[in-house]
Amino acid sequence: MIMYRKTGIVKDCRFLLHGRDHLHPESPARLKAVYAMLEKDGMESRFLMIPPCCPSPAHLESVHNRSYIDRIAQTKGQLYAALDEETDATEDTFDVACLAAGSFCHAIDHVMEGKADNAFALTRPPGHHAEATAAAGFCIFNNVAIGARYALETFRLSRILIVDWDVHHGNGTQHCFYDDDRVLFFSIHQSPFYPGTGFAHETGGGSARGYTINCPLSFGADNGLYAGIFRKILVPVMRRFKPELILVSAGFDAHRDDPLGDMKLTASSYAALTRILMDEADALCRGRLVLTLEGGYNIYALADSVKAVLLELRDETHTPAEELAITAQARKEMEQIIGQLKPFWQEVLS
Repeated sequence: MIMYRKTGIVKDCRFLLHGRDHLHPESPARLKAVYAMLEKDGMESRFLMIPPCCPSPAHLESVHNRSYIDRIAQTKGQLYAALDEETDATEDTFDVACLAAGSFCHAIDHVMEGKADNAFALTRPPGHHAEATAAAGFCIFNNVAIGARYALETFRLSRILIVDWDVHHGNGTQHCFYDDDRVLFFSIHQSPFYPGTGFAHETGGGSARGYTINCPLSFGADNGLYAGIFRKILVPVMRRFKPELILVSAGFDAHRDDPLGDMKLTASSYAALTRILMDEADALCRGRLVLTLEGGYNIYALADSVKAVLLELRDETHTPAEELAITAQARKEMEQIIGQLKPFWQEVLS
């Protein structure tokens, strides 16, 4: 008898209420496509449904200033409020953004308490660009940062790994943990690109120097380069760090068909990266792996990629991470990244 993992998902129609402009890249159509995929061919029945829930004010305030939270709360009931040049709020945005942050924390609960082997919070709005005092890049509250702070406090953890594979650098997450050596932040992203942060020399501050790992890549990076960086940089460092929990900012805008990115990943690429993380999570932290949805703006590529990751999480597939031929330019980029990190991880990086 085949034994599959118990993979939890968060899914709720309330996450479709944020945003009115269906021409905006981060529209409800993104999640509608993912939910339609789940409802097709009995997919949804294979997963443990994790009920959404709101966070306590203290959990939001662990990352965001009270004045900023109040500002977002004041948009309740408004048909439209501009938060920055590309991030808008509508009448339900505050409640939906709270629900996204709280639901990710609840997914963490399920994995930490052994109710699920791993989990994926299929929510919106995304979060990794949100700063302590500002919305940015379609993000309202920083879900992955709130979840990490929640896990550190609630479960008395001392080492959490955050992996961000969105095509855009997770500036808000980096700033939240830049001086915190309890959190190892790893981001692989297109550069130069929005938001203009995430250079290899940004490695953390104070006692946390070396605990921020940025892998900025030129446009056109493919599965071979991503897998190579995971194998040659992330895996050796995480084995030394020994995380007790792995969180993933899972954006799918590095897909080759995404309109906002210029990378060449496919749905199977994301499954392969997930398998690398699953194997390491099994060895290091009892398989504890929790993902939250970030970007991904081609709805068909997004749905296909989420499906591939979910099947991998459940062990229905075992996708190998092909390390394809790496170009001279890509090899140079990788060597530059390793050069910035060697002073902190000399024993594990060659």
